[in-house]
Amino acid sequence: MNKDIIAGKWTQLKGQAKAKWGDLTDDDLDVAEGNAQYLAGKLQEKYGWAKDRAEKEVKDFSDSL
Repeated sequence: MNKDIIAGKWTQLKGQAKAKWGDLTDDDLDVAEGNAQYLAGKLQEKYGWAKDRAEKEVKDFSDSL
């Protein structure tokens, strides 16, 4: 799924993202609005992951949609 589609359908996808990454708050997801870079940054912050892992998690999430 391409990034524009994720951004366009973010309201529907937020629930799936929250189920996958429970440490993210509603505010985190509202600010992200489908922005993959911001989401990866929040995953790094919340889970202490390296940048590569956070980006892979976001890519895997978007590929699974």
